[in-house]
Amino acid sequence: MLAGSPLAAPGAVREDADMTQPSRAALLVIDAQESFRQRTEEWAATANPRVLHNIAMLVDRARTDGDLVVWVTHSEPGTGGVFDPEQGFVRVVSEFEPLPEELQVMKTTVNAFTSTDLQSRLAEQSVERLVICGIRTEQCCETTARVASDLGFAVEFVTDATTTSPIAAGDGYGAVSGEDIMRRTESILAARGFARVVTTAERTGVAAVV
Repeated sequence: MLAGSPLAAPGAVREDADMTQPSRAALLVIDAQESFRQRTEEWAATANPRVLHNIAMLVDRARTDGDLVVWVTHSEPGTGGVFDPEQGFVRVVSEFEPLPEELQVMKTTVNAFTSTDLQSRLAEQSVERLVICGIRTEQCCETTARVASDLGFAVEFVTDATTTSPIAAGDGYGAVSGEDIMRRTESILAARGFARVVTTAERTGVAAVV
């Protein structure tokens, strides 16, 4: 029975209350990895060319604030493609250098939780709030935000620190521009209660450079 719950006695305090750690935030940098840059035409058409700059701003602010930084990469072993670790591209982009104390997690599912121990590692660090950025907006970033919300985390989604590529028309579905994907993603996450959508400038307190 937790102190402060409806079932707790008035004024009750847990004996180990002074041993508990205050909750903290974690910045999840999702799939900011070299794999995507190997798809040169797709990367050249990315919807948000400032994505790496904005992620860097978020990382700097997280480190300044003492928040946990988590580097997530996506792996598809045995496929022979750019996400196959054997090809050497499943690594954080060269612009970033994770610190030794920061978590690095490799996933094989779209979201960052199902195929990893991320949830338990966040719990060990008393993390209750997540800030999400990375690649791609509507794929690994959005899916991670939805799962994180279901797991009980408070989620902030920094859309302008994500990016994606256009979807070409296919059998049974129409083409969607990268910009439209980003706008639709943030609308759905915010309107349906999965996340609070913020900008890099709002999160860092540093005005965006146009």
